[in-house]
Amino acid sequence: MVVLGAGPAGENLADRAHAAGLSVVIIERELVGGECSYWACMPSKALLRPVAARHDALRVDGARQAMSGDLDVAAVLARRDRFASDWNDEGQVSWLTGAGIDLIRGDGRLDGERRVTVTVADGGTRSIMARHAVAVATGSRAALPPVPGLADARPWTSREATSAKRAPGRLIVIGGGVVGVEMATAWRALGSEVTLLVRGSRLLTSMEPFAGEAVLAGLRSAGVDVRTGASASSVHREGTDGPVTVRLDGGGEVEGDEILMAVGREPNTDDIGLETIGLAPGSWLAVDDTCVVEEVREGWLYAVGDVNHRALLTHQGKYQARVAGDAIGAVASGEPLETGRWGRHVATADHAAVPQVVFTDPEVAAIGLTAEQARRDGREIKVVDYEIGQVAGAGLYADGFQGSARMVVDTERGHLVGVTFTGPGVGEMLHSATIAVVGEVPLERLWHAVPSYPTISEVWLRFLEEYGC
Repeated sequence: MVVLGAGPAGENLADRAHAAGLSVVIIERELVGGECSYWACMPSKALLRPVAARHDALRVDGARQAMSGDLDVAAVLARRDRFASDWNDEGQVSWLTGAGIDLIRGDGRLDGERRVTVTVADGGTRSIMARHAVAVATGSRAALPPVPGLADARPWTSREATSAKRAPGRLIVIGGGVVGVEMATAWRALGSEVTLLVRGSRLLTSMEPFAGEAVLAGLRSAGVDVRTGASASSVHREGTDGPVTVRLDGGGEVEGDEILMAVGREPNTDDIGLETIGLAPGSWLAVDDTCVVEEVREGWLYAVGDVNHRALLTHQGKYQARVAGDAIGAVASGEPLETGRWGRHVATADHAAVPQVVFTDPEVAAIGLTAEQARRDGREIKVVDYEIGQVAGAGLYADGFQGSARMVVDTERGHLVGVTFTGPGVGEMLHSATIAVVGEVPLERLWHAVPSYPTISEVWLRFLEEYGC
């Protein structure tokens, strides 16, 4: 088979398909390891971890007194560079070749059914025919809206925000989603004056409202100028390296040294030959639960990761890739597909059990449906809220621990459909919630999963007591 894109999803799919007995060629035009390794998950979390570590120390009496001064920006950026492998993919390439997967560097394009043409660095081309399948794992890129003057202002996207070599004096961030709030957190802590412009009235609109409220309060406490209900009408940069001015709808303007656009993603499918198989260039690729592209007959084209628009998260893309790689291997060997509800060859977790952590201060960790989403889904639910600071382990973790927890219970079926935590370090609590939601663990059974004392996880006991178990 042939895989377009050697990011985490493409690598995992290639590995699973090869393990199933197929020969695999993977094609990559940039760095092997993809967006996550060099411009997203790894560098962004490397920037944010020192921020969280400093805040954690400041919340504990005894450690607080040992803290002096601000973060060492040069050291933070150097550590970030190490986690991004200094933007060198030799280690990732070594892993691919060691796994028995062939790599071709170049621009891969579909050229009809099961055929891929690759333009390599010297301008030459290679044509490859896949016997079994082709998979698209080309990911997504930051969307740039058609705001007058924006393109000429050379805005940052998530790539520039995670790889910048210095902290800008003044940074304007447009967008109240995960990228916007995380980068506002990081660069404010590294010394930038940050203005965050949000079109609506809330941050993190896909999560529980209290999560966005907690992040909003945290950003403002850190000195970020957060303006809700603010939309850019035009952008102008003075000269080559001059300041950037954002004019706002309804009047007023904001000036900064850099502007970060964080308003969504679009698929990297505009130049991969979709038109040769009857699909529209630049479109998301809708797939079924085995990750087969639905609009392509005979089931030879797969799409995994961001490009299928199911869940734009690295861990979900890797999950889809494992499912698709196993499915491709099964089809190639003539084995029956396991496509029941919990079958090995279906990506069911993408529907209503997607975990996500937002690495702000406070952190947000969530899995499954919000209360609003569950009601809209027609479920009979009960919502249980609990202040995490009331748990003994939380007080040990941080003096005056501030955080909230919510579980959403499907009362007809007797199990959780959603859990959200806010507070310091709550990202490490999420997998227990993920298991409870994905496994549809009955509450009467969950009662016997005893949390260790004194840990923050004792919030699970309080959840169940509040529910009435």
